[in-house]
Amino acid sequence: MGFFDGYNVATSGMSAQRTRINVVSANIANAKTTHTLEGGPYKKQQVVFQDVLLANTNKTNSNDVETTNNKNSDLALRGVGVKSIVQSEAKPVMRYEPAHPDANADGYVAYPDINPVVEMVDLIEATRSYEANVASFNTHKNIDSKTLDILNA
Repeated sequence: MGFFDGYNVATSGMSAQRTRINVVSANIANAKTTHTLEGGPYKKQQVVFQDVLLANTNKTNSNDVETTNNKNSDLALRGVGVKSIVQSEAKPVMRYEPAHPDANADGYVAYPDINPVVEMVDLIEATRSYEANVASFNTHKNIDSKTLDILNA
């Protein structure tokens, strides 16, 4: 394990959770969006994470980062990354609002299938995970600082 590996894992986690926080925030902000540029209501998005690995034989070269889901490979954990942001395939929720400008001929409006309570729970979870990575980073920094203090004494 290299000197900066702990920092790299923590910062990759912070970056991934920041992306998740942004996506969940967009879902909450668009929970009532009935019309988008593509047409139809907003579609809920979710972040898909993947592990970021580094070949054990090439640990000294930080440019040899690979991603894989094969647990039997000879790779060391490097952190986490965002694999993709996927849109939900859930059908929109139809509500009877004949006066709404986006109402269809029967008076129904298509709303995104987004539950703000579930999204808030996801937001809290992502925030707590981000905070855990910050705490990990700070702990690693404190350990390195104490080590340098001992070596300088």
